[in-house]
Amino acid sequence: MLRTLIVDDERLARRELRRLLEPHGAVTVAGEAANADAAEAAVHEENPDLLLLDVQMPGDSGFDLLTRLDAVPHVVFVTAYDEYAIRAFKVNALDYLVKPVEPERLAQAIETVQARAAEDGPQAAGAGDEESRSPLAAEDQVFVKDGERCWFVRLADVRLFEAAGNYTRLYFDGEEPLTHRSLSYLEERLDPDRFFRASRQHILNLRWVADVTPWATDKLKATLEDGTEVELSRRRSRAFREQLSL
Repeated sequence: MLRTLIVDDERLARRELRRLLEPHGAVTVAGEAANADAAEAAVHEENPDLLLLDVQMPGDSGFDLLTRLDAVPHVVFVTAYDEYAIRAFKVNALDYLVKPVEPERLAQAIETVQARAAEDGPQAAGAGDEESRSPLAAEDQVFVKDGERCWFVRLADVRLFEAAGNYTRLYFDGEEPLTHRSLSYLEERLDPDRFFRASRQHILNLRWVADVTPWATDKLKATLEDGTEVELSRRRSRAFREQLSL
């Protein structure tokens, strides 16, 4: 069952999507939102599996909403743009629907989401209250927007996080975008069994570490699978040895 949140500033558009979803027994509408603020609150409260998300809304856009979430559910964009304009966003969303939405295209999009959900398992949405702020798992999906380029990326695919002032640079699949989250914020949210704070500048994805060697006095150097070398501070080298029983 896909718990779905409809996000569109047009009331008639939301009503039409509800109507089109009625024949799909595997989909239940968990709620609606008319803007990014209401949608963010609804995501935290309802923890949906799927967002049917309008791209352009008054105030913050659908992209802006996604940058607010620590982890995002599956997303299908709903837009007035044509295919070529959507491609210009360079967003690897699961699918997109062009308004007015055709029943056949909606059915195809739902099938795509169901197939991905079966592969990935449940998607966790970023929770708003402290009690439910569980660590972000490696299989969680995050949204990164850097300038005009956007990405959906699994945390498992991010091999390295690097501090860049109050921002953080993510390294994955040959890409190096900046996210507005600080390295300290990410350290608090990332699963400590999978992600290791190597120094003031870096967080490592342990699954990407190919080799660890002594480096200088009481220090270690980690080499990632792509050849990137990261020096661990003395304090973090000690913590690394203790965590991995080295």
